[in-house]
Amino acid sequence: MSLAVDSKLLDILVCPLTKEPLEYNAESQELISRRAGLAYPIRDGIPIMLVDEARKIEE
Repeated sequence: MSLAVDSKLLDILVCPLTKEPLEYNAESQELISRRAGLAYPIRDGIPIMLVDEARKIEE
């Protein structure tokens, strides 16, 4: 079950490393930082913005 993430929240969230906007991936329930190469998980509708919790992604 995926919960919707508030679009206003998505508008203000940035990557904690790069301070750049994030891309929302509804299918994987993650916020993607292409520059940092990280995907931050969204659990129960709450973005987990901790680098230690992020998954490394390949470009």
